[in-house]
Amino acid sequence: MKIGITCYPTYGGSGVVATELGKELADRGHEIHFVSYALPIRLDKFNERIFFHEVNMMPYPLFEYPPYDLALAAKMFEIANYAGLDLFHVHYALPHAISAYLAKSMVENRDVKIITTLHGTDITMVGLDRSYFPITKFGIKKSDGVTAVSKYLQTLTQTQVGRQDVEVIPNFVDTELFKKPEESKCSRHVIAPGGEPILLHASNFRPVKRIINIIEIFERVLKKMEARLVFVGDGPERSVAERYCRDNKLTEKVLFLGRQDNLPDLMGCADVFLLPSELESSKP
Repeated sequence: MKIGITCYPTYGGSGVVATELGKELADRGHEIHFVSYALPIRLDKFNERIFFHEVNMMPYPLFEYPPYDLALAAKMFEIANYAGLDLFHVHYALPHAISAYLAKSMVENRDVKIITTLHGTDITMVGLDRSYFPITKFGIKKSDGVTAVSKYLQTLTQTQVGRQDVEVIPNFVDTELFKKPEESKCSRHVIAPGGEPILLHASNFRPVKRIINIIEIFERVLKKMEARLVFVGDGPERSVAERYCRDNKLTEKVLFLGRQDNLPDLMGCADVFLLPSELESSKP
């Protein structure tokens, strides 16, 4: 089968899941075409069955903000035609499901199916906003199949959007990469020279992740024992968190690593993973 996969190419979980899924499908003999504005971060090795197509947006004086959704639809249509795609698999409803529907509508004499996978904020935040709800609902309704990463997200989509045939496919973990601490390649002594317990958080540092609350939890831990806190990732709340650590004299105990590609080894180093998010769509 020839499959076009569209996702956000950044460090967010949806892009990681989409990319790893595409790699696994390629290993099973399918031809995979990734379509996005940048190369997904997990496409780091050559595979003869995987192709990447960059979406280029035309600069035009009348466009204060270039219409990515239209450029994406045009690119998806182009690839569907010349590569003979059987399926669009889009991750996140907006704008990807809408772009896929436009591309599908332009393809003549062949029915290219659309599978939309919902990951969370495309329903819990963006999708329920009054401005975007109608078009989010339209994209989900027009998809040939819809999957969600949790039962919670399935129920929310059924009640808010009205589509009942939403299938739950939980996010997966590659146990060949993510190993127990004693099997990890991480050098714990570099992070915790005194053998202290290591607490770790990895995310895109958005407000929903409650970064300051993580540091407050760590401060409570420090009242009981020595420990180290490791932040992996980047985003709008990072500078706020770094300032909080400086103001509260925590810089020697809190390590900000920024974006890292070796997350399996880093997580293998940790004793505790902290994720006190305001809302996570992957909850049961």
